[in-house]
This record gives sequence, structure tokens and C-alpha cells, in this order.
Amino acid sequence: MKIAFGTAVLFALGLGFASGAQAQQTNLFFEGDLVRGDQDGAPGPGCVLNSQFKHLEKVVWRLRIADGSGKSLDDKALKSLVIELPDGQKMPARFSGHPPPRIGPPVDHFWTARWIIPAEYPSGSFYYKVVATNQDGTSQTWEPFKSLPSRLTVLDSAIEIKK
Repeated sequence: MKIAFGTAVLFALGLGFASGAQAQQTNLFFEGDLVRGDQDGAPGPGCVLNSQFKHLEKVVWRLRIADGSGKSLDDKALKSLVIELPDGQKMPARFSGHPPPRIGPPVDHFWTARWIIPAEYPSGSFYYKVVATNQDGTSQTWEPFKSLPSRLTVLDSAIEIKK
């Protein structure tokens, strides 16, 4: 009985090692967040962490993509980075310094994608995907947690843009 138990433990540990080996095959690592975008005439400050947005409000995805060694990948290392919504819309991201020059000198560099939610867009919670494509054309996809707070939520109201 002790031998069978020991074999089962070794087998379980072996599965753990196999899972670890599979995880090492992943070549890109994603980190990021959603913020309210800076909009002329819109209420509230920009660059504030948020997952709930109103119609006509600007959503900004801020993303950093790293390779297996932890090196951050810019627009010379990646062919593209795209946000995909469930309705098929795709927002290309661009790599640049932040904050933008009109605000001050950059203190960081990362990818951003922007989307102003159309007035007629449906309300509700939505999944989205981030697709990074390497220069060789291979791609890797990341999706946020399936829990409600991690989803992009469009509220049933709209912001007023003041001229």
C-alpha cells in the first residue's frame, strides 16, 4: 500500500512538472488594465482605473507585453497588438510613451488601444480578447478573468460632452 501511495504521489508530482513545462512554452506574457480615457468636454478625470463605462465614454486599454525573459516588447518586436470585442470590432493598439507629450515627459512606455463607446452600442458586460502577433506572424491571445468585475461593462446611460 505504501508503494502504491508513493507511486501516486510521484505521478501527481510528475503531472505538476508537466504542467510547469507546458507553461514554459508560453512565449508572451500580458499585463494591463482598463482606464477612462481623457476626452475634451467629458466629465471626470482621465486615466482612472475603471471597468464600467457609459455610452460616448472613451475606454483605454493599457498593456505591456513581455517575452519569456521578462523583456517588454515594443512595436519593433511585435507586428501588432489588437483588442477584439465579441461583436467582431477590432481596435489596434499602438506603442508609445506615457503620459502624452501635451501632459509631460514620458515616465513609461506601453501599448494603448482606444474606443469611444457608440451611443447605440448595447449595454451589458462583455468579454474581450487581446491578440499579440509576432513579427513571424504567430499570435497569442489573452482574455481577462471570467468574473463580472473583470469584464468590460457598458452601462445603460451616456455621458454628456460639453463643448
